[in-house]
Amino acid sequence: MSVKKFAPVILSAVLLVTALAARAYSENGEDKTVSTSTMDTATNDNAKVEQNERSTKEMRGVWVSYIELDMQNESDKSESAFREKFKNIAITSKNAGFNTLIVQVRPFCDALYKSAYFPYSHILSGEQGVSPDYDALKVMCEICSELDLDIHAWVNPYRISTDSTPQVLSENNPYVIDNELGEETENGIFLNPANKMARKLIIDGVTEIVKNYDVDGIQFDDYFYPTQDSDFDDEEYAEYVDTVGAMNCMSVDNWRIANVNTLICDTYRAIHKISNDVDFGISPQGNIDNNAKIYADVKSWCICKGFVDYICPQLYYSLENPALTFENSLNSWASLDINKNVKLYVGLAGYKANTDSDEGTWLYSDNVLSKEYKIAMQNEKVSGIMLYSYSALEDENASAEISNLTNAIKNSESVS
Repeated sequence: MSVKKFAPVILSAVLLVTALAARAYSENGEDKTVSTSTMDTATNDNAKVEQNERSTKEMRGVWVSYIELDMQNESDKSESAFREKFKNIAITSKNAGFNTLIVQVRPFCDALYKSAYFPYSHILSGEQGVSPDYDALKVMCEICSELDLDIHAWVNPYRISTDSTPQVLSENNPYVIDNELGEETENGIFLNPANKMARKLIIDGVTEIVKNYDVDGIQFDDYFYPTQDSDFDDEEYAEYVDTVGAMNCMSVDNWRIANVNTLICDTYRAIHKISNDVDFGISPQGNIDNNAKIYADVKSWCICKGFVDYICPQLYYSLENPALTFENSLNSWASLDINKNVKLYVGLAGYKANTDSDEGTWLYSDNVLSKEYKIAMQNEKVSGIMLYSYSALEDENASAEISNLTNAIKNSESVS
């Protein structure tokens, strides 16, 4: 492992203030805005604006993964072919009662759009760094606008490659240019959350989307620290300890949490410095306790203003899952003292419909998803749902489940 150049000394230490803010809020019930020494007053004031009367409509989203946007095996990889492919996705989703598409535009430190920071994704042309000769995100924004659908750009912030995907990184991949931005693990290659320049790269990539595309939101998925292995960022942590002193330093676990929180807080501020019409959201794991294993401080993100506009935990459990039921997981999230500026959405597991997942409990009936939708929307803290993923809408095996879900959604629309 080469010696790292950058340490998150100032920003990570500053996130102690964030933890104190979260604690103060939960203890006193006050609406405390997160404040750090990296936050200038003008930006902070801008972030306080009440989101310019954001739409209060129910969120009914569908995740569209890079796999569902894949053009590699298509005989025709042209813009017109991609446009037809995505228009079918958009029309099918709208006809099913959904109003928002969450499209994966940066799956592997690459881009499905013209980027100043990331190479073109292999998903479009078959080879990372090779231009498909069109801008897929621009196309998707145009189609969503035509069909009156909202669109959120879904970003995997840290992943460079996993399980040999993509097989070859392009010469203009940020990690190839500077391998000190990331680390290799047994599962793949990831940007290092402790690296200040890696965080800047992620945020710069987000801001160019907000500036250049007519998106309604930016969403991070549930991948944060890729490992608990101490070798992953031991040099950065040692440099941090040397700088602040052994008596004044955070534990390695708290320090890692601070590194992730710094990224989340700074991303939120960067987005709202540009526009208060673009939401920033995160879709973490549904089991709250599991998030701690990847240093995702989901409770602070919910409780404190200044991290996210919405959070959408992946409640991918059946109603009778022996390990954790949908309702128990939902109740654990809804019981949090969620800040009034943070919306709670619920992620539903369309991909599990009529499968033997959760010890076969999805096979007990064909209205699991519709029941979960109703349970979620009866909860006063829930503002909508997102379905993973689009493929479920075309899966014959899931057709009965999806039909019941879409009927429930449409019936809800008619009542409201």
